[in-house]
Amino acid sequence: MKFVVMAGDGIGEEITAATLAVLAAADKRFDLGLEFEEAEIGLKALARHGTTLPDGVLERARASDGIILGPISHRDYPDPDKGGVNISGVVRTQLDLYANVRPARTRAGLPAKGGVFDLVIMREATEGFYPDRNMFMGRAEFMPDPDTALTLRKISRKASERIARRSYELAMKRRRKVTLIHKANTFRLSDGLFLEACYDVAKDFPEVETDEAIVDAMAALLVRHPEQYDVICATNFHADILSDLASELSGSLGLAGSTNAGDDLCCAQAQHGSAPTIAGQDKANPCSLILSAAMLLEWIAEKRGLENFAAAAQAINDTIDAALAKPETRTADLGGKLGTKAFTRHIVAGLEA
Repeated sequence: MKFVVMAGDGIGEEITAATLAVLAAADKRFDLGLEFEEAEIGLKALARHGTTLPDGVLERARASDGIILGPISHRDYPDPDKGGVNISGVVRTQLDLYANVRPARTRAGLPAKGGVFDLVIMREATEGFYPDRNMFMGRAEFMPDPDTALTLRKISRKASERIARRSYELAMKRRRKVTLIHKANTFRLSDGLFLEACYDVAKDFPEVETDEAIVDAMAALLVRHPEQYDVICATNFHADILSDLASELSGSLGLAGSTNAGDDLCCAQAQHGSAPTIAGQDKANPCSLILSAAMLLEWIAEKRGLENFAAAAQAINDTIDAALAKPETRTADLGGKLGTKAFTRHIVAGLEA
């Protein structure tokens, strides 16, 4: 089972090293047969190769059994014609990893900033208000004059239907409720098409309750009553914002696991950014990428019917939960005193026990 590993920028190398250590411990305990193939990307690749995504990396990722992608400093990259490729966008679109799955839940013993809840935000990841992923050629953002900037938004029936179908399939395994997020009162055509496609899919899942919410109202509702929600299905831009809110309400964005999944391939990617101000200081919380890797194991377990992968994922989640329940075994951002390496050693020891 070969994983292509792209550590990324900022704290990427630190939390990727932590994640690989945890996966190695899980591999030893559950006999997963994991192999890791590292691929240099990001600012280091730009300095060495003149591009943030060197030739051959995508092909290696496409041929792998799974991908681990650390955070990237896309805002610090030069323009695309100067080598600054948005790696997240390219990975999602070129490998057709259309379902960005972002769970958020509270944990026993860890103070939350909202109520007690357990939800998953299903984010369509290949189109929407993102200029690098909705045109056949070129970017969907341009300036007709120096004082005017325009952005085009793409919403397609195909992309809307498939993220909706993945949402309803997930809801069938959970509490059987899907909430559709939109702004159709303003974006009548684009969000209207998204809603129409989702409701068409909902007909195939009569056991699942469906409701909807306007995106700005949903931000308030998540703060007020997050426990009411199960699976939240949304277009790219709306889900990107709401998922960060939900993760912070659960305790911290540093706990936000995330995968980008297609029909045949899955990528584990931390939900947060590269945090360059603390890079190299042993301060980064590695939980987000570790939990993302556990989600990757779960995806493989389901796709291939591998019970040991499911057991490994559960063990990682349980060990993380146990560590977060006690202040003395948390990282500093959560009120603890452990650095990245010490926290990782604690998780590894828990898996080996």
